[in-house]
Amino acid sequence: MSAPPVLVACAHGTRNPTGRRLVAELALAARRLRPGLVTTAAFVDVQPPTVVDVVAGLAADGQPAVVVPLLLSGGYHVHVDIAGAVAAHDSALAARPLGPDPRLAAVLSDRLVEAGADPRDPLTAVVLAAAGSSDPRSVADVEDTADLLQRSWAGPVTTGYGSAAQPPVADAVAAARRGGAERVVVASYLLAPGHFHGKLAEAGADVVTAPLLPDERIAAVLLDRYDAALG
Repeated sequence: MSAPPVLVACAHGTRNPTGRRLVAELALAARRLRPGLVTTAAFVDVQPPTVVDVVAGLAADGQPAVVVPLLLSGGYHVHVDIAGAVAAHDSALAARPLGPDPRLAAVLSDRLVEAGADPRDPLTAVVLAAAGSSDPRSVADVEDTADLLQRSWAGPVTTGYGSAAQPPVADAVAAARRGGAERVVVASYLLAPGHFHGKLAEAGADVVTAPLLPDERIAAVLLDRYDAALG
């Protein structure tokens, strides 16, 4: 039996050392769940190696690969950077991003409760804070995640973005207060600490949750995306 394709865990990239560690540990968690699976890291920005170089190197070695975006929605990096990296090689496939997925919504709910928010309180509003993208497909994915989270939350769940999409997180927080919320909590829809998470403290919310990682459920989503790409 031939070895399964290499899982290329492709993240955005960050200069934050904790963020780098948590993203690396996500791939390790996937290997614990799937012993024998070979994984390697790639990035679309900030950090080397680039996804283009990793996929090309594996193809040159005759190794098939599945690139799984460690991204929470499908924007430019998914549909252009990663798609372009695999398009040049018949031995490479691209999986869909991690989100939206009910398991990610469950992790978000847990982070909110850990931050002291009460899912039964209709006067606690949640702003789901994503990095943001000008690609409407990315915005739609984030909105779908907000809808999933709303199923387990009594108060309103809206969205805000760190860049490129509307509204900015601070504007979404202000709108929630104008809408009658007694408490506004920002749910960090980011995998790990980094540039965008650091700016959430400036948005004017009462509380900001921790990012999604670490959580083994995300490793399970990662493996599901890999399997689905292989059909």
